[in-house]
Amino acid sequence: MTSRAYLDAATAEPLHPAAREVLLAALDSGWADPARLHHEGRTARLLLDNARAVLAESIGVRPDEVFLTTSGTAAIHSGLLAVTAARRRVGDRVVHSAVEHSAVLHGATAAGTANEVAVDALGRVDVEAFAAQLQQPGVAVAALQSANHEVATRQPIAEVAELCQAHQVPLFVDAAASIAHDAVPAGWSVLTASAHKWGGPAGVGVLAVRKGTRLAPTWPVDEREDGLSPGHPNVPAALAAAAALQARLTEADELNKQHRAWIDELRHRVAADIPDVEVVGDPEDRLPHVLTFSCLYVDGEALVTALDAEGFSVSSGSACTASTLRPSHVLAAMGVLTHGNVRISLGRTSTHEEVDRFATVLPRIVQRIRAEVGL
Repeated sequence: MTSRAYLDAATAEPLHPAAREVLLAALDSGWADPARLHHEGRTARLLLDNARAVLAESIGVRPDEVFLTTSGTAAIHSGLLAVTAARRRVGDRVVHSAVEHSAVLHGATAAGTANEVAVDALGRVDVEAFAAQLQQPGVAVAALQSANHEVATRQPIAEVAELCQAHQVPLFVDAAASIAHDAVPAGWSVLTASAHKWGGPAGVGVLAVRKGTRLAPTWPVDEREDGLSPGHPNVPAALAAAAALQARLTEADELNKQHRAWIDELRHRVAADIPDVEVVGDPEDRLPHVLTFSCLYVDGEALVTALDAEGFSVSSGSACTASTLRPSHVLAAMGVLTHGNVRISLGRTSTHEEVDRFATVLPRIVQRIRAEVGL
């Protein structure tokens, strides 16, 4: 039986060994309520504070600027809603790129009036159009991802951050795709990430808020996380998330070098070996571990299913709504081919043998699917 190759690390990484070790230990010592004053509560509080400090150091912020949520999506929603509500006197407009993660799109609509800014064919936001939107009255917050979660293209965060500062508009950055794979961008006011993207456990989101950024939660709040994430925190999971990120950062240089070379190889082989295929995203200014391509005359669901039967786990459709098999809003905004698309993303356990085998098997599968529909 062919061994399986997990090539969907941009969705979720397997639990990092460092996270597993810490998680198992913390289940026995960090189970109590950290808000309590008894011995068990104080122990849990110490562990939670340690997790927050490690996460803060990894991101480059102060521990009191880091808030823990139940997911990256929860971090996005609570962050966008709270910063928009705090600026109601200015307005309720949320300026964002057309290729943001669906959590940002939903959050922007819920927070106020969403104003979308177009991107180019590589998936990079139009900076002049973004600047023009910032000049309009009533802008509460601007949202721009650090890099695209589907096509890997980096966004011009530094340039947009300068524009936001000039117009006194807080910049909200969804960094879930890039944390542990790329340098954390500077100039933001609010930043979010998700632990399962870097080998931490699912159910841990990070919401970082720079001092001086006003927040006004619009939901019932309690004493936890300044009201930004109510309820009893999962201390063992937070510790495991921090351990995974710390360990992943020590591996980043070597993994990024490997992944960039392997993705470059895949880009070349896919384009050379398969007719009527479009490889998308910036070929250079991108995250090192992600590749997306679209095959004309091929159904994305059929392609994912056929690849799964061959032992390859990949994504298709919009990365945030893959279960619905809707066309990717990211690819549509870029004006590129939206059907028959596949996203490959490499993780710490990926090997060159898997990449080579994928590139060898893919042309045959695409040819077979096309033949089945008479092409």
